[in-house]
Amino acid sequence: MTVVDVNSWAARAIRRLHAEGGGAQTPLRRLPLPAGWHVEVYLKDESAHPTGTVKHRLVRALYCHAIASGRIGPETEVVTGTGGPVAVAGAYFARLLGLSFTAVLPARTPAAVRDGVERYGGRWHTAEQPPAALQREAAQVAEGLGGHALDHFADAAQAVLGCGAPTVADEIFDQLRGTGHPVPRWIVTGAGTGATSATTGRHLRRHGYDARLAVVDPEGSAYFPGWTLGRRDYTTGLPSRIPGIGRPRVEPAFEPGVVDLVIPVPDAASPAAVRWLARTAGLAAGPATGTVLWGLCHLVAGLVERGTPGSVVAVAGDGARPDDTVPAARSHAPDPYEAALDRFLSTARSPVVDGGVG
Repeated sequence: MTVVDVNSWAARAIRRLHAEGGGAQTPLRRLPLPAGWHVEVYLKDESAHPTGTVKHRLVRALYCHAIASGRIGPETEVVTGTGGPVAVAGAYFARLLGLSFTAVLPARTPAAVRDGVERYGGRWHTAEQPPAALQREAAQVAEGLGGHALDHFADAAQAVLGCGAPTVADEIFDQLRGTGHPVPRWIVTGAGTGATSATTGRHLRRHGYDARLAVVDPEGSAYFPGWTLGRRDYTTGLPSRIPGIGRPRVEPAFEPGVVDLVIPVPDAASPAAVRWLARTAGLAAGPATGTVLWGLCHLVAGLVERGTPGSVVAVAGDGARPDDTVPAARSHAPDPYEAALDRFLSTARSPVVDGGVG
């Protein structure tokens, strides 16, 4: 194709991406809590995206950024290395733009991810290198194909800054307009790449909102210790057992300066909170959302204890999938955590299990 043709294709592709992102907002679902608490709790349900995850926004921004930068053209082979929802979203947007797509997947990738890649016309193959080298292997595959590797860790910050609108925060404040508490006391999210928490925190500060941002972090992840110690280079070497959130290192897109609190969450609390949400509110969610819920309940308990009315919004980053399994907790079973959530609902006290673990 000529330069003019390539530029015309890029302009059409970016317009198509903007149109896809400018449609209906994901729902803001209110959770039932005792009226006497004077605290409203909402779940921003990102599972309503076509690919069922908050990563849908990120991948759209990655494509937009790569096209605007000239890295993806009309005949570019797109490659990504991940065993999570980024692979499915990558295939979705490749099909939207008429591009070829390949996912390099770890050996233990859930069947739902493999099926999702195929459903949107993508190809996948099992990685030959260990998970720690997945991005490097994807880059090598892309180089061999003469294509482009989407690196959702290294490129997340720039992509979201330039192409991330509308963000989760944009929609939350639009949807809270007209409610009793249009500015929430807290917004709670997880951190995988760190892009969602960074864009949300920047939004709060840019608009001068009197709201705070909390990030939840599962066992083995680097965000809690890294944030506490003020070290952006912090690593644990441990993989997260909660799909979609938690990392063995602090990723480049994470912005500790816009985060007001990081809450460590035991792995067993995640499936407990998912079951509790389904039983008490009739809502289905995935493991990452369970982790966010556990942190949210601690924040709500604090507001009630201090007699502070307001609202709290949790970003529900994933929905339930057929092959979701209870994460193997490092130290505790889920049942005591579910019981602790029941006590929270009846007493408004922070959920803790025997021994004070919370």
